[in-house]
Amino acid sequence: MLLFWRKGFATASMHDLCEAMGIGSPSLYAAFGSKEALYLEAIEHYVRTQGPRVWDRLAEGATARAGVENMLLAGAGFLPKSRATPAGCMVLLGAVGDEWPAAVARVARKVRLELLGKLRARLRAAVAKGELPDSTDTEGLSRLYFGVLEGMATQAQDGATSAELKGVAAAAMAAWPVA
Repeated sequence: MLLFWRKGFATASMHDLCEAMGIGSPSLYAAFGSKEALYLEAIEHYVRTQGPRVWDRLAEGATARAGVENMLLAGAGFLPKSRATPAGCMVLLGAVGDEWPAAVARVARKVRLELLGKLRARLRAAVAKGELPDSTDTEGLSRLYFGVLEGMATQAQDGATSAELKGVAAAAMAAWPVA
């Protein structure tokens, strides 16, 4: 997962993958069948192990605003490169900077749409609870904040620090609709 995250699908060679896993190519093919299948496993592992660090924060907070802010701030802490992880988001960045096979692109798109759906549902619940005005465009607002997180991932890839990304989150929260 880390190798694919750092290098992308197209750039990670079979030699790189075998070396990272400490196995020979016959073992890799026996276990996964193909580079594409291995990448799909890596995305699944990423979603299961890394995604919750940011996306679980959406459910936290007494209000939808607090949840969205928690999510963006978690992204600000998670997305910059660390000793343990590459910068950015494996699922978000691959869509713009890697040449994925069609099956991989479909899975990554599905993951992104599911995450967008989580955000949309949180905002619709906020309208139902009166936290947001009935006239709120929850589709547009969910895409705005999803886009902010995507932009933060790109900026982290370009070297933005956690402090800089926290500034992006604060600016984005200034756009929150007033009830």
